[in-house]
Amino acid sequence: MRLAQRLDNVETSAIRELFKLLGKPGIISFAGGFPDAALFDVDGIREAVLAALEHEPGAALQYGATEGFDPLREQLAAFMAAKGVTGVAPADLIVTTGSQQALDLLGKTLISPGDTVIVEAPTFLATIQCFRLYGAQLLTVPVDGQGADVEVLQRLIAEHRPKFIYLIPTFGNPSGAMMSEARRRRVLELAVRTRTLVVEDDPYGDLYFDAPPPPSLLALSAQVPGSRECLVHCGSLSKVLSPGLRIGWMVAPPRLLAKATMCKQFSDAHTSTFAQATAAQYLAAGRMPATLARVRAIYAQRAQAMVQALRHELGAAIEFVPPRGGLFVWARLSGAGGACADGAELARRAIDHGVAFVPGAPFFARDPDRATLRLSFATVDEDRIREGVRRLARALRG
Repeated sequence: MRLAQRLDNVETSAIRELFKLLGKPGIISFAGGFPDAALFDVDGIREAVLAALEHEPGAALQYGATEGFDPLREQLAAFMAAKGVTGVAPADLIVTTGSQQALDLLGKTLISPGDTVIVEAPTFLATIQCFRLYGAQLLTVPVDGQGADVEVLQRLIAEHRPKFIYLIPTFGNPSGAMMSEARRRRVLELAVRTRTLVVEDDPYGDLYFDAPPPPSLLALSAQVPGSRECLVHCGSLSKVLSPGLRIGWMVAPPRLLAKATMCKQFSDAHTSTFAQATAAQYLAAGRMPATLARVRAIYAQRAQAMVQALRHELGAAIEFVPPRGGLFVWARLSGAGGACADGAELARRAIDHGVAFVPGAPFFARDPDRATLRLSFATVDEDRIREGVRRLARALRG
């Protein structure tokens, strides 16, 4: 059997491999990148399912348009409008099978072997794998507490003329960083000036803890003339409603959107119409604001518990910026006091001590920082967070 050469560019996810080790009884896992299933609005989703079957059973159970179920596209446009996005009509977006499919469609429609793509360092692991699968040469722009470094980004664009830039400006996975509004404006202005396409991935923007984040790049694009034509926006209901529904969407310039729709026809014909009808009914029922308020409050409490525990138990041996939203604490081992400073080594020790996390190196497309790690607080209650961090401290000490 001769496999496609493109498979030589990718490896199995290090995170998925780690999950094989989590079967030990009593493991406290900070490894997952998913929401807490206990927080799903099961009653609301059940009502939405019944409403979809009552009001539009034929449409919900039949094949549908590749672009998406029109009532859902209308609801998604309204959902974005409530967050300050203007000028996006239902016809300006397509519904995808999770935002992950949007990334795959971008790979199919934009990347030719050898093309340069700029991503953040660190960035979403599946993005690295997806873009490499299509032959992209990945360059990286560093991320700090204010998001991607725009000065470095500007130099990379001038030197390499990338096919596009991929950013997670709001509570990124894994960095948790929130790009400042000033940097967001500079990114859009840079995109217009250099005619460079920017892809904004925004699955976590609704999960803020205190004040809302700055407007998305899509929302800000109305204030930067010409930037809408240089921008792709990917959204998702996975982190705020249910990943099992597999509902994402993509807003893009018309020509790109048409080509992405064509490629989606080849992939899956359309996203599940039943799932789309369910999501449309849920959004139309107006339950999302209360759901978001609840999960924000709980995730904020868990994030605070993790931050406090890390400071108390690990002290100077770990460095991090407290998250202001999202699902993760991104940290770096300092090696203070001779403690372990290798994320992969600590991950192996941690399993033996009954706690799991994801080492940070796989999230770098190049030049990995092996002292980094990602800790998710989303699926663990506060008492187990504190116990898990105590176990992590014991593993750190050897």
